[in-house]
Amino acid sequence: MAGHETTVGYAKASVRSRTFLWCASLSVALVASVVTASTVGAVDISYASVASIVADAVVNAVPYLSSDLYTGPEAHRTIIMNVRLPRVVVGAVVGFALSAAGAVMQGFFRNPMADPSIVGVSSGAAVGAVAVIVFALPVGVGTAAFVGALATAATVYSIATKNGRTGVATLLLAGVAVQTFLSAVVSYMMYISDDQSLRSAVYWMMGNMLYKGWSDVVALVPPVAVGFVVLVYYARDLNVLLLGEEEARTLGVEPRRTKLVLLAVSSLVTAAAVSVAGVIGFVGLVVPHAVRLVVGPDHRILVPTSSLAGGIFLVSADAIARSTVTGGELPVGIVTALVGVPFFLYLLRDRKVHEL
Repeated sequence: MAGHETTVGYAKASVRSRTFLWCASLSVALVASVVTASTVGAVDISYASVASIVADAVVNAVPYLSSDLYTGPEAHRTIIMNVRLPRVVVGAVVGFALSAAGAVMQGFFRNPMADPSIVGVSSGAAVGAVAVIVFALPVGVGTAAFVGALATAATVYSIATKNGRTGVATLLLAGVAVQTFLSAVVSYMMYISDDQSLRSAVYWMMGNMLYKGWSDVVALVPPVAVGFVVLVYYARDLNVLLLGEEEARTLGVEPRRTKLVLLAVSSLVTAAAVSVAGVIGFVGLVVPHAVRLVVGPDHRILVPTSSLAGGIFLVSADAIARSTVTGGELPVGIVTALVGVPFFLYLLRDRKVHEL
């Protein structure tokens, strides 16, 4: 018995140390990507200037401290602090959220092809946002998208639940059916809209980071932070749940409650991200799948590392979107698809080769 307890203790310590090392490395990479992406734009601002502006702002935000780390043009400080940095931070948080939800959904459905939109969250958000745009409803686009996303997730869950039990296959089929129906609703609203509304709706559905400010960061961070803590807390239970419901019960995990929490919190995190940035595909699909190949299937490590990697991926994609088109920018959803699809096909091909 003592030997078994010692082995378990070593295993836990190994998980903690691996998680810390991976998260520390990815956190450094995320900060570097945020600073680097903040240099991208019509006005040339050096990496050193961006780093000193951000460091100066951080020090000055601490009570009783002041800093003069940045001594360059004030116009550059204004551009970074009011335009570029909030946009980049929103991109990092959105990528973080989508990848966290994607890692959980892939484990929940035991399918590496699953993504955060699998229960209709993105389609529900699209219905809410497009309805506001087309019919000029007296409510914010982000608010309508958030409500539509959560309402759809709740509907799908209620359809798939019978006698207190939620079948994963039934949940998947219900999600596909509801997504198809809502896509038709969105298509109809876009069909009857005028040209300006149609353009705005299409642009929102492509996913974008244009005109994001600190108010978006304030609205996005609390639900994502709380949701992430809950998902990490339930990561061990998700590992156990993959063994089967009977085995999970013997190990002290209540399957129904665990499924409900994982689904609800993943939907909440995804809804928050989509309501701010629109529908951005392949982040929650490709990033967790790729990270799993590196760190393994243990969700205690996979969820936090996928989240950080997702932030890096979307920040980089947004930087590409801003620098590709002269005098304008691509919707970031186009960039994530252009980068994500070939990479994902490569992963599938490599997997197929190993299976032969």
